[in-house]
Formats: sequence, C-alpha cells, structure tokens
Amino acid sequence: MFEGKYSNIKIFLIYFSVFISSMELFKEPFEFYVSYFIFLMFLPYLLQKYGLRSIPKVLALFGFLFINGIIQIGLGNNTSGYFYKIFFGTFFSYIFYYLIVVDSGFDTKKLFDLYLKGCYVVSVIGLIQFIGFQIHIPALYDYGWLLNKWGVIRGGNFGIRINSVFPEPTYFSTSVSLAVFVAINNLLTKENYYYSKIQSLLVIGVSFLSFSGVGYFGLFITLILIFINYGLVRYAVIFVPLLALVFYQLYQNVPEFSERYDSTAEIFTTGNYKLGKTHGSSLILYNNYQVAVRNFKDYFLGTGLGSHPIAFAKYSLTKDVKTAGVDLNGMDANSMFNRLLSETGIVGVGLFVLLIFKGFVKRNLSIPINNSYWIISNALLTLILLNLLRQGHYFLHGFPLLVWLYYYNKQNYLTALEQEEAGGEELTTDNLPVHV
Repeated sequence: MFEGKYSNIKIFLIYFSVFISSMELFKEPFEFYVSYFIFLMFLPYLLQKYGLRSIPKVLALFGFLFINGIIQIGLGNNTSGYFYKIFFGTFFSYIFYYLIVVDSGFDTKKLFDLYLKGCYVVSVIGLIQFIGFQIHIPALYDYGWLLNKWGVIRGGNFGIRINSVFPEPTYFSTSVSLAVFVAINNLLTKENYYYSKIQSLLVIGVSFLSFSGVGYFGLFITLILIFINYGLVRYAVIFVPLLALVFYQLYQNVPEFSERYDSTAEIFTTGNYKLGKTHGSSLILYNNYQVAVRNFKDYFLGTGLGSHPIAFAKYSLTKDVKTAGVDLNGMDANSMFNRLLSETGIVGVGLFVLLIFKGFVKRNLSIPINNSYWIISNALLTLILLNLLRQGHYFLHGFPLLVWLYYYNKQNYLTALEQEEAGGEELTTDNLPVHV
C-alpha cells in the first residue's frame, strides 16, 4: 500500500481518516463518519493480504471483551445495541490501523512523520482561520459549508477559539499535542526533528489559540516529559521555574484556563460543587469519574464496551437535576480512563498502564540510535495521556494508530539495540524488523 503508483492517494486517504472527524455521511441509525468509508475501502484488501494470524494476543483480548460484553447484556448491565456498536467499531479500528502498520513494514518513523505533516497542515489551516476571523472574512474562518459536524467556536482572548478542521478546539489541541511536544523540544535544543524553528513556533502558537484547557495541560505534560528525559537534577533549575512561569501566565491571562483549573481542583479535592458556579466541564468530568468508580467497585471486570450510559443513569450525581447540560458526555464518560474503568475494568486499565510503561523510550545520549526513538515515544505518550484524561471515544482521530505506533516504536528500538550490540548493520527503513 505504501508503494506503487497510487501510494500517495492511499496515504492521503488514510490520514484523512485520522484528522477529519467533522464530516458525517449520515446520522441514522448511527453516526457514519467519512473515515468509516475509508475503512471499508481498504480493510478487505488488508485482511486478504495479511489476515489476522499475526495478532493472536489482540484477538484474545477482544475475545475476552466480547464474552464479558455478552455476559453483561444478560445481567442487564448493557444493551446489545450499545455493545455491538462500540465493540465492532473498536475492534475493526484497531485491526485496520494495525494492518496499516504491517503494510508500512512496521516503519513507525515514517508513519509518525506523516502524522506530523498532517498536524502541520491542520495548524496552518488553524492560522488561516484565526487571521480570517480577525479581518472579518467568513470564508477564511467558517468551514461549515464543507464540514457538517463543525462550527465556529466563540471565546478566548481574541474572540475565537481555533478548532481548524475539528469539531471542537479540544479535539484539535489533543490531536496536535504530539506535534507540540516535537516543536517545544526543537526550540529547546539545537536539533530540529521534522519541523524547522519557524514551523515549530507556528504549531505551538496555533495550539495555544485553541484556548483549550486540555491543550494547556498537554503543554505541562510535554515540559514534564522533557524535564524527565534531560535530567531531573541537572535541569531542575531551568524546568521548575519554567513550569511555574507557564502556569502563572496561563492562570493570569487565560480565563478559560484559570476557571477550569479552580473548579477542577476544588471539586476533586472536596467533592463540593454548585450548579451554575462550578465550571461545567469540571462537573461533567468529576461526575463521570464518580460513576466509573462506582461501577468498577460493583464490577471489577467492567460492564462491557458501550455500557457507560447505563452506569451513568444508575450512579450519576446529577441524575435528578433537570438543568440542561449537566448530563453531557454520559455516553463516553468524558475521559478514556473513566470509560475504560467503567466498561473494561481492571483488564482495560491494566493493559494501558502496561503499554505506557513497557512502550516508553527514555532519552539516552550514550546510545547514538536513541534520538528519534525517544522523541517519537514521548510525543506519542503526550497524546495518549491526554486521551486518557479527556477523550472518551475509543477510536476517534485514529487513536488506535497512535497506540500501535507507540508499541512498535519500542519494539523497533529494542531490535535496533540488539543489532548494534551484535555488531550488525544499522537499522534503516530497508531492514526494519518484521513483528508477527
């Protein structure tokens, strides 16, 4: 798929499925995004070419999720409609993107660089959107004529919160968070990974213009990860004041950030909230967290994929409140961690914890081949952590692809180390290991 006459078209369509979530083909009987059509185009070909024999562990995991889901339907903790929609959507998404990685020859660097290219494109579109709004040219900032699940988001310090081609600013800032990691690392070092210094500034600047609390939290994750990789002791005198300065500036100058920070800190530390005063997003996150915890205590293996809405109806702190909006995100738990805890229990949460620690590559100057691997690993980890924090959809924006890249980046790194220690040839895109 990554070779031949039509490879550029195929690559474009695959990454189109990652970045375009604001275009629906129809809404009933379920929301059918244009990305699903791309799945249907390529999945049969990929399955015919590679089959499923190379991923027995993944099949075993989904086998467990399927059996548990059927049991929970029988117990009344889920419905067949909720379960099958989420199970098959998640299953085929992970299979599809896994086969994309296989078809690339497990070339995680190439796939990661292509994602960075996509981040840069949507950031440029975001910059055009911002400029268009400031000079009052609707055609430059309102893309509703093309994207039918999209809107102009008012707010921020400049009258608009940038969402580029995404439905919401949070989706935009989350999706480009790994590019922000790369960009910040570029600015703090003499080397440039993929982006020039100017491109790095553009990506960071446009992400900031989303005025997304999640995006700003990603900035802190980035600085902490860079801090860890460059040395906790050696660079503490630089990074600790830098983190404090960034926090202070955001808190003092961005109302969206300070309001959400204050509300979230208060509600999670005291459990107290007041309708109309507590920030809505903080209340929604806390409410779904409490629902997930209650559901987990009752069913430590979870109540099955797609079941959180039923748990929400049972345990919600605001189920008797009639105020509009307090029950938002009851379908997706407002956070992948919440949803995993509620629907997959200790198995799903444990798997992601294991993935994060086992797949992590730390910066190591004593190993020459380490450079690109640690950057890719930490950038992907930034996005994965943000999804766990505030993105409850299992496969939106190509999340399974990024999970696979995180895992196989570490596998490629370990193989490269083995080849180097054995005195073998240097790992290149022409001799990448094949994982089966």
